[in-house]
Amino acid sequence: MIFTSQRSAKSSIVSASADFRLQFRFVSSDSTLDSDSVIDEATPYSEGNEGSANNDFESSVGLDSLETEEVKEKDREAIENLLSLLQSIGTVDGPLEPHLEALDLVFDQELVLEVLGTPQVPGEKLIVFVAWILKKPGFKEAATAVVDSLTSVICSQNRIKEAYALWDFVREIGVKKKGILSTRSLNELIAAFSRLGKAKAAFDVFNSFEEFGCTMISDTYYLTIEALCRRSFFEWGRLVCEKMLNAEKLPEIKRIEKIIFFLCKGGMARDAHLVYLYAKDKKICLSRSCISSLVYSFSRIEKADRGTDGEINKENDRASVSLALELLNEFSVEDRKHATKPFSSVIRKLCWIEDVGRAKDLVLEMIASGPPPGNDAFNCVINGLSKAGDTEEAENVMDLMKSRGLKPDVYTYSVVMSGYARAGEMEKACKIFDEAKRKHSKLTPVAFHSLIRGFCKLEQFDMAVNLLGEMKQHGVVPNHDEYNKLIKSLCMKALDWETAGKLKEEMKSSGLILNGRTSALIEAVKELKASSSGL
Repeated sequence: MIFTSQRSAKSSIVSASADFRLQFRFVSSDSTLDSDSVIDEATPYSEGNEGSANNDFESSVGLDSLETEEVKEKDREAIENLLSLLQSIGTVDGPLEPHLEALDLVFDQELVLEVLGTPQVPGEKLIVFVAWILKKPGFKEAATAVVDSLTSVICSQNRIKEAYALWDFVREIGVKKKGILSTRSLNELIAAFSRLGKAKAAFDVFNSFEEFGCTMISDTYYLTIEALCRRSFFEWGRLVCEKMLNAEKLPEIKRIEKIIFFLCKGGMARDAHLVYLYAKDKKICLSRSCISSLVYSFSRIEKADRGTDGEINKENDRASVSLALELLNEFSVEDRKHATKPFSSVIRKLCWIEDVGRAKDLVLEMIASGPPPGNDAFNCVINGLSKAGDTEEAENVMDLMKSRGLKPDVYTYSVVMSGYARAGEMEKACKIFDEAKRKHSKLTPVAFHSLIRGFCKLEQFDMAVNLLGEMKQHGVVPNHDEYNKLIKSLCMKALDWETAGKLKEEMKSSGLILNGRTSALIEAVKELKASSSGL
């Protein structure tokens, strides 16, 4: 660290011949001082040497050494005063600048950088110190290095108050003193705001580059996108990403992948896909997980979007799933072996948009070329075929599933049973039901409910009531809804109030209470039957 004291400048140069090192040195800011001035300083000591014709060298060195020790002590004292002033918290009265002026020190670049590197100096005081220094003459060329160092120190502290104070200072410099700020400083400030979770501030810094005359680099775009997406400002992140692509400032591969992950997380699959295409055009090969993230994003099912604009959304879904299918072809032969989940997500999406044919074809393609389809992929196709009324084909797919060593779960059987029950083919439905009972010790209420509904539709109420009793044997407890619907069917279609009454009592013993409207229906049918008998 180099300090300069105006009072001791000449003495410091005289003492340069002495072999010692100071932790803090004082050098005059007046670099025009020459060797003659050193000699002039020595002459009085020679003339006072009892008329000697020559200088007494040993005596001169001795005096210089004494003066050097005195300067050394003054230097140390000045340094301690400066550091104490900067490190003090709440002990300085009034503004800091007058106290700095009182030290009567002239600073150069090395001195300032050393001060900025001193630990335990509050960030606010460092900012005031640098602002004061930059007003001094001769610091124009060193200003950028000083501000860069200040920014690094403040940003490393990770304190919100200091970060905002630095941003205010940087903004003032950027407006009043063009050319001082560097891209490095602004990037560090963006990164600091990102770590502190202040995305809006990071975006403000990004938007100030052009005003401050700084050049954006790939890191600028990435750090801003990261700051925004961390706080879910995905729309702003998309705008920054668009500017990045227009400027052709793509970062290195790992950061490209993170940008794609960020955009996919924000539901901006198409923007993420643009980044992917740009990287692909630059011959940048992205990882399997990155491609998978894009596939998942395009295969995402947005249930809330389906409604009044269902047809429009369905068209969007078709376009998205087409891009997902294209991305599946981007997997290498080796990566494809481990891409079961991305393939399954596309199959699920195809079934969602009711394109079961393509979903089935994709399953067959997986069987032929990999990756091997699992239960999830088969179940999606089976469910889609069953809902479309092609239950026999759904059963064929289930048989294909079994031939590959996979075990259909209760859901698979329930879907096929439900398809046959809706079509009124109760014999086939019961066949699947019997197989499900053999393969699984515990069934779900859905399996029984689909059959009960099918028998009620055919008005085979005795079969429906028997199934209700069989549910308990398989450890499945009928719920209020199943009892209520069956009782209504018995009353309204079969006029069988007696069986309905028994089911009501059965409900009561199970802790279930039939609602008042259905209870009244039982009484009404009972009275109707009684009046009919009386007639």
